[in-house]
Amino acid sequence: MKIHYIADFPIPETQLPPKLRTLLEPVGLDPEARVQVSTRFENDPHGPDREHVFMVMACMSEEEALKPGQSRVSGEGVVAYGTPGKSGKGSESDYAPSVDGSDYIVASWGSGYFYTYMLAEKVWMSLGLSMRLLGQDAQRAVFDDLSRPEYDVAEGEVSSRFHYVSSGNVHWRMSNDYLRQYLWMRGLHGVRLFYYQKLIADTPEVRAIMSGEKHVELGGPNSWYLLDIREHDGGLLMQVWAKVSAVSPQRCETTRADGLTWPGIKDPMTSTRANSIAMHHTVYMDDKFLEKYEQNVFYDTVPIKDGARWLCSPSYKGQWAFSNCVRIGRNLIQTSIRELYKPKPDREIVHAFRYAVPPEQLSNFDLTEEHIAAKVDRLVNQILLLGDKLSALGTAVGAPLDAADIVNFSREDLIANGWTNFPKLLQLAQVAPLDMSEQDFLARCKGIHELYQRIPDGTLRMLVQKAGHTREKIGAIKSMKLLQALTNILERLNADREKVDAFGTDPSPADLTTRNTSIAPLFVNAELRNVDAHGASGVSKALTAIGVDVVDLNGGYGRALDQVFDKVIGAFSHINSELEGLLAR
Repeated sequence: MKIHYIADFPIPETQLPPKLRTLLEPVGLDPEARVQVSTRFENDPHGPDREHVFMVMACMSEEEALKPGQSRVSGEGVVAYGTPGKSGKGSESDYAPSVDGSDYIVASWGSGYFYTYMLAEKVWMSLGLSMRLLGQDAQRAVFDDLSRPEYDVAEGEVSSRFHYVSSGNVHWRMSNDYLRQYLWMRGLHGVRLFYYQKLIADTPEVRAIMSGEKHVELGGPNSWYLLDIREHDGGLLMQVWAKVSAVSPQRCETTRADGLTWPGIKDPMTSTRANSIAMHHTVYMDDKFLEKYEQNVFYDTVPIKDGARWLCSPSYKGQWAFSNCVRIGRNLIQTSIRELYKPKPDREIVHAFRYAVPPEQLSNFDLTEEHIAAKVDRLVNQILLLGDKLSALGTAVGAPLDAADIVNFSREDLIANGWTNFPKLLQLAQVAPLDMSEQDFLARCKGIHELYQRIPDGTLRMLVQKAGHTREKIGAIKSMKLLQALTNILERLNADREKVDAFGTDPSPADLTTRNTSIAPLFVNAELRNVDAHGASGVSKALTAIGVDVVDLNGGYGRALDQVFDKVIGAFSHINSELEGLLAR
């Protein structure tokens, strides 16, 4: 027998307060829904807007769930109230808290003064959840499924106090997907046992229920509810004790990887078919597929250079991984259907499916265009080369310098571990879509600037001094202006075909003041960095200075980022060429 709780309740649906309506409604099959599994809520306890909800969710068989009557906990709002007696040693050897003999989703205890809540042991252990605690005085417990990973599977306040008024409301919510999985495993229904109180409007509909009386009770032991309505404080006070079977042991419907029809592949795909020897069909995806993983520190998304290929295969803590995902062109990823269907959660394969690019659309892409990881790699190589060349110049002029100390990059570390130990490189190499927003573009320009901003001013100042300029003449110039001065010195010496031993002779005052157009992109990028840092205007002006047509920005800033990278890389390439020219003679 199925009970239609809202229809069977005496008060018309249009007159139900929203919170009471929610308590009476069954939970649907939306896997993303958050289900209230324990509540202790009080609002304006003695005022005109008073509203109370005390609710426990019990786990019952279908037969027990449909039995009439209201549980004691529907009035107390906790699984256990008070502590067992202490009549003698072993007197409580079989102590097993329950809701009238049934299990519960949230273990809750109260004494009238103190209340404590935690996800039931059976729930988190059977689902394999891990706990985090958040907050200080107002602590919350959060349970995650780290095997998938899935965060905030269940969460709620840990405790509250009551002294005339409650110190705070308690709400425990759980993912509908996981709640139903647990109930399905147990073969039980999730049953709300609750007490609800509210001062309601004095309407003809409610007065009709009261039949001219000042106080009525409806329902009772032979019903799933007890409704009490009485005149109180100049209005009508409604109280409800109820037992509502809200969640059936039916699992949520989720999209499975088996049955997906991939672009360019005839017939729905299955794991068995994908893993067959004959199935090596190439699949292309938009690289926005990576954003989910790049923006979550729990995943590993370090790009790996494998010969001429760049691999970008997300993985999760040794639990599962994509494999052989290769960057093709600026914003495409190439892999095979067989690689995609190698063991991993279905939802990850479904996620990849959402970004699949049909073969007929490949003509819209230049499959040889440079992608973001390759651009970052070129920039890093130029910066590493700059460190090597400045180190060699320092040795040549009698001031030995360590290349890694100059550029704050270890070539040995990069060779051994790739970009793993350099989070700034990982941020720079994240997906850069053509429709990139201005804010994301400026943040990426800031990241580029931070790579070369780390070159110590003291190192550059020392080399400029070694070129014959006094500390007084150099004055307060720093950072890129020092790098510009050094570039001017190198260009002057190379133009005169001087050898390195002439580095400190016949300095020119123009070395310190001439604006060098070859490295101007470094200054332009610094201006863009300042726009991001200080919210100033000037993006269009700065981009125009490096040849970007601002009309093209209407579609996004992706191409502008490409040009910033290329121009900055070109600037460092110029400096390195000048250093090499001097050092070679």
